[in-house]
Amino acid sequence: MPVRSLNSSVLKWPEARVVDQAVRRWAERMAQQQPGVLRIGYIGSYARGDWGVGSDVDIVVIVERAALPFERRATQWDATELPVPADVLVYTLDEWQALDRQGRFYQTVMREAVWVYPQEGPIS
Repeated sequence: MPVRSLNSSVLKWPEARVVDQAVRRWAERMAQQQPGVLRIGYIGSYARGDWGVGSDVDIVVIVERAALPFERRATQWDATELPVPADVLVYTLDEWQALDRQGRFYQTVMREAVWVYPQEGPIS
């Protein structure tokens, strides 16, 4: 999380390299703890390189299957160890493959994503 100097009102926000390394470590741990993880990546300002003070990291997770509905899945993915706030979006493989390939979200992910687990190319 941001750090404030004792005698200053200036916030120091983590740089992209620090966030990238933290997300990679987190992804490795999550892949060991959560069953059926296929891909983990991040999108948004940290992926594009235009992050700033207050930026969060948007994480996309693709799993084989899930017991919970989409709206509740992120509760099983504790991202509080990351140095910035995180939004975690967990898709099953079927949901991911059913996304509208012409839709804005899918196109954004395919253009921006930094896939951190495993490190090969994305699932299409």
